[in-house]
Amino acid sequence: MQAFTHEAASRRRFEGLTEEAFGAAARRIKARSFLTMIVIFLVFTGVVGVLWLGARDVRQELMSAGTLVQFVIYAVLVAGSVAALSEIWTEVQRAAGATERLVELLEAEDVIDDPEHPQVLTHVRGEIAFEGVRFAFPSRPNTDVLTGFDLVIKPGETVAFVGPSGAGKSTIFHLLMRFFEPQEGRVLIDGIDVSDMTRTGFRKHIAYVPQDPIIFAASARENIRFGWPDAHDEAVEAAAKAAEAHDFITALPEGYEAMVGERGVMLSGGQRQRLAIARAILRNAPILVLDEATSALDAQSERLVQTAVEALAKERTTLVVAHRLSTVRQADRIVVLDGGRIVDEGTHSELMQRSGLYSDLVKLQFLSSDV
Repeated sequence: MQAFTHEAASRRRFEGLTEEAFGAAARRIKARSFLTMIVIFLVFTGVVGVLWLGARDVRQELMSAGTLVQFVIYAVLVAGSVAALSEIWTEVQRAAGATERLVELLEAEDVIDDPEHPQVLTHVRGEIAFEGVRFAFPSRPNTDVLTGFDLVIKPGETVAFVGPSGAGKSTIFHLLMRFFEPQEGRVLIDGIDVSDMTRTGFRKHIAYVPQDPIIFAASARENIRFGWPDAHDEAVEAAAKAAEAHDFITALPEGYEAMVGERGVMLSGGQRQRLAIARAILRNAPILVLDEATSALDAQSERLVQTAVEALAKERTTLVVAHRLSTVRQADRIVVLDGGRIVDEGTHSELMQRSGLYSDLVKLQFLSSDV
C-alpha cells in the first residue's frame, strides 16, 4: 500500500467496512435486547401471576402456604428455563447463516467420479498418450484451451512443453492428473484411460511439482515427508540433499524440525520450490511432472537442482513445463505449443535449426547469446 500510495483509499475502504459491520452488530444487539425484554416481561408476569393466585387461595384457605411455596419454586425454575431457551435461540440464529454455507459444501457433488469397476494400473511403464483431446474450462466453455491434441510419450522419455502463456502447457498436466475431464478425446497411461481407473489408483504413480508449490504450516521434515508419509528420516534428508534443500534447512534454528509457516511464509520462493522438489524426489514415482519447478531459483541453485532432476529423470517418464528455456535444453523431446495445438516438436538443436516459434522464444529470452 505504501509503494502505491494507497494508504488513504485503503483507510477509507476499511472505515466503510467497519461501519457496515458496526451497523450490523447494532441491529443484532437491538433485536436481541428486544427479545430479552419480552422474555423478562413474560417471566416476571408469570411469577407475579402465580404469587397473586396463590396468595388469594391461601387467604381463602383453598391452598396451604407450603403448596404456594412449591408453586413459586416451580415458577422460578420454568422462568429460568425459558430465559435460557431465549439465549440458545439467539445463538442458533447466529449459526444459521454459517450452517447454510456448510450445507452447500456438504451437498456439493464431485463432477469427476471414479468408475464402479475400475481397472488397476500395475507394473507401471510410464507410457502416456493424449488422443484427440479437446478441453475448455467450465467457466469458459466456448474457449478451447486444447484442440485436437495428440501426443505419445514413451516410457522413460523426458518431454518438455514450451510456448507462450496461455498455450495450454499446465492444462496438459491437469488433464493427466484428472483434475479436469476433456470434452473430447482420451488421456491414457500405459494404454489405460485415466477415466477407467480410480484417481488414487493412478495418481500414486505420479510425482507432481506444481507451479505454485503448496507448503503446509508444519516442519520442513513433514513437508518433505508429505510425498511419502512412511519415509524414514534418512530418506527425507537424502531427498533434501538431492533437491539442494539440505543446506538451508540445516541453517534454520531448529533444522528439519523448524516450522516454515502457513504456505511457507518463513521461506523464500526458491526455498519453497526446493522443498516441493524434495517432496517429489522422495515420492520416487515412475512418472515425474514438473510445472515450472525451477522458476523461483537463482542461476546457481537452478543448475544444481537441474542436475538432480536430470539424474532423477533417467529412470522415469518426465514431463516438464518451463518458461526459462535453459531448463529444457537437455530434454529428449521439446513440444512447442501455441493456441492449444502442437506447432512443432524435436530436440533443442533440431528446433533451433528451424525458423519457428521455439527459435524465436529462445532469441527473445537469451538476446542473441550462445544457445
